[in-house]
Amino acid sequence: MAGVAGACNDQRMSLSGPGRLPGERAEAEGKFGTDAFYASLGRAFVTMCAVIPVLFLVEAIDLGIGGGRLDMAGGIIPHHIDGLDGVLFSPFLHAGWNHLYGNAVPLILVGTFALAGGTKRFIWSTLVIMLVGGLGVWFVGDPSTVVVGASGVIFGYLGLLLTRGLVERSWWNLGVAGFIGLLYWYQLYNILPTDQPISWQGHLLGLLGGAIAAVLFRRRGVKPRLAALDPMTTTLTDI
Repeated sequence: MAGVAGACNDQRMSLSGPGRLPGERAEAEGKFGTDAFYASLGRAFVTMCAVIPVLFLVEAIDLGIGGGRLDMAGGIIPHHIDGLDGVLFSPFLHAGWNHLYGNAVPLILVGTFALAGGTKRFIWSTLVIMLVGGLGVWFVGDPSTVVVGASGVIFGYLGLLLTRGLVERSWWNLGVAGFIGLLYWYQLYNILPTDQPISWQGHLLGLLGGAIAAVLFRRRGVKPRLAALDPMTTTLTDI
C-alpha cells in the first residue's frame, strides 16, 4: 500500500521529575541506589527515631505517675472483654525500662525499612500486624497474663519485609530481612513455645500478620506513561 514516508516519534515521559504519578514515585523510591530511595530511607529513619522518645515518655508516665497501672489498663488480657482494647494500646506499653530498651533498637531498624516502602502501606501494614497479632493473642493467650510490648510489631515488620521480598521479587527486601535475621538470630526462637515470661504467641502471630500485610498491600508494576504526540513533529504513515 502506498504511503507517505516519515517517522513517528514515540515519546516516553521520564520517570524522574515533578510530573511523576504516585505509583511511579513509589517505584522510584523502592529502587535501590536511586536518590529517591536514599531520601525515602532517610525520612523513614528520622521518623522512627522520633517514635522512640514517645515510647519512653509513655513508660515514664506509667512508672512515675501510674505506678505501672497503665500496663494493666492498656495491655491485652486474653479471653477478657475488658482486655480487648489492648490490641491497640499494648504495643505502646512495656514492662519496665529493660523491656523497652530491648525493643527500641530493633524497632528503629525494621521500622525504618518497612516505612521506606511507602507511608500509606506502612500505616495499613502496621494496623494489620496489630490486629492479627493482638486479636490472636487475645484468643489463644494465657488468660492469667497481661501482654504488653512492641515486640509483636517488630516481628510483624520482619515478616513484612521477608514476604514483601518474595511477592514483589525484591532482592533488596529479602536482603534486609536476612541481615536483620542474622543480627537478631538469637531472638528468633521466641516465636516457639517457651516457659519464659514472654508472649511467643504475640511474636508468631505478629510475624504472620506481617506476611499477610505484605500480600495485601503488595506493589504492582507501574507502566511508564506515554507523552502526548506532538502534531508538529509527528508524521502519519499509511500502511
